[in-house]
Amino acid sequence: MRHNVHGRKLGRTSAHRKALFRNQLASLIQSEKIRTTLAKAKELRPVAEKMITRGKQDTVHARRLVAEWVPNRTHVKKLFDEIAPRFANRPGGYTRITKLGRRKGDGAEMAILELVEKSDE
Repeated sequence: MRHNVHGRKLGRTSAHRKALFRNQLASLIQSEKIRTTLAKAKELRPVAEKMITRGKQDTVHARRLVAEWVPNRTHVKKLFDEIAPRFANRPGGYTRITKLGRRKGDGAEMAILELVEKSDE
């Protein structure tokens, strides 16, 4: 029985998985939309939601906690100054997963993970 076992391993070690999520999170903050496999999108979504929630607090402590996951200072600045204020009145649900179908090469289910509220650019 698999009680209280959550999260996919994605065929990676824990360090590799964390590095993958850090890179994907940085890409999501930078471009506000990423194309990835459905399994990776479903695993990245809670991490991204937590980072945006931290961004709404805008304290030094919150910035340091986000900087653990997003090593690039410009991405941290964008998260706190541009992205988080857009979601100030939203209690959660900052991201959307849209299924795209299967990838031609290996048949993996593909998806787009994007922020719900778009920037005004």
